[in-house]
Amino acid sequence: MRTAVAAGLVIAAYRRHYLVELDDGPTLECVLKGRSMMLACGDRVQVSRAAAAGVIVAIEPRHSLLYRSDAFKEKLIAANVTQVLAVVASDVPVDEHLLNRWIIAAETADCRFVLVINKSDLPDAPMFAARFAPYAALGYATVRTSATRDVTGLVPWVTGQHSVVIGQSGMGKSTLINALLPGAAARIGEISNALRSGRHTTTSTTLYRIPGGEGWLVDSPGMGVFGLAHCSADAISDAFVELREFIPRCRFRDCRHDREPDCAVQAAVAAGRVAPQRVTLLQELLREAEAARDPAR
Repeated sequence: MRTAVAAGLVIAAYRRHYLVELDDGPTLECVLKGRSMMLACGDRVQVSRAAAAGVIVAIEPRHSLLYRSDAFKEKLIAANVTQVLAVVASDVPVDEHLLNRWIIAAETADCRFVLVINKSDLPDAPMFAARFAPYAALGYATVRTSATRDVTGLVPWVTGQHSVVIGQSGMGKSTLINALLPGAAARIGEISNALRSGRHTTTSTTLYRIPGGEGWLVDSPGMGVFGLAHCSADAISDAFVELREFIPRCRFRDCRHDREPDCAVQAAVAAGRVAPQRVTLLQELLREAEAARDPAR
């Protein structure tokens, strides 16, 4: 007898266990067929159904994929997202180097980047928000909100979008999602039981649908590193929006924007038109990408 195959959306991921919301209604705990596939929340999949469980047999084509990588491994975060919501707060030290990596990841995945400044009710919030003015100058939206008081200003930014929420631990990501989507906390418990992950739920990734629309949010675990070794040199360079007008003017096609002669990027830094720390990050990412592709590693 032929096993029925159904289409669905991955709404929770923990190691190689997944919850899939089937298009015809029920939610099914699933495992992957074989070891070659890698899945993330937001993936559309084909599921072979058997009783109360299922086997994921195929992944439908993705529109986008946000993930991090180094020279040895990859970690998928979310698939088919349209925007990245990066959450920061003044009572937790912000790693701006990491923040800039999130921006580059969003650009390389062709996703909108929105900086969410949480805990805007704290006394130092205005001074803290001013720190991120350079990102607004680059064209990135910044939204001030308070997960414990009022999140209405964030609602238009998530409505109709497929968003992934990222941030360092302690920034209030989960509290923010609970404020936007009441009942999310209870659902975390349900997902924990379904995936049999117990106390390890903070290492799982969860997707929440936005009521009344086509949008959804993916809550990712707090992260302190974000490698981009999978990105090509051209993709990395193009992800720095303020450098797009300068890079084509460099004398050498493979310019690393360091000490090469007639480097238009370094000339822009010297003229105060480009932040030097952004160019330093570009150089670092180019080195990482090159090292990841080195056959001698």
